[in-house]
Amino acid sequence: MDRPIRVLFLCIGNAIRSQMAEGFARCYGSDVIVAKSAGLSPTTHIMPLTRKVMTDRNIDLGDVLPKSVTDHQADAFDLVVNLSGLPTPKELRAPVRDWKVKDPMGGKEQAYREAADEIERLVMNLILELRQLRKKWQQTGIDRRGAGCGE
Repeated sequence: MDRPIRVLFLCIGNAIRSQMAEGFARCYGSDVIVAKSAGLSPTTHIMPLTRKVMTDRNIDLGDVLPKSVTDHQADAFDLVVNLSGLPTPKELRAPVRDWKVKDPMGGKEQAYREAADEIERLVMNLILELRQLRKKWQQTGIDRRGAGCGE
């Protein structure tokens, strides 16, 4: 693998699920993923319970603010992971994977923890898949430039 896979994690507000996914990907998979996140209709801030749940896992989301998917339209992605449950904008010209994770917005801390558990599992599975692909490509001498995720 000549470079990490560029992944956009997309949800509705970029305040909970996509921020969690980006945080897990950056923490656990920076060798195979360049992670970014965005929302279809971003909120003004990351939800405090999102920060708390991630901090409890020793993952600091930093001072980032929710971003719009339009902020990334000029970026090239190899994969879009859609956590929104809604159709992705056609301008995002990358393969899309839909992850069905319940939105904890408006719920108690336990709902955020359950969402984080599920997202962490999904991100780890993606990281392991990409590491296996990298190993396969290295063994066969395949140049993955231009290859889609999962090929």
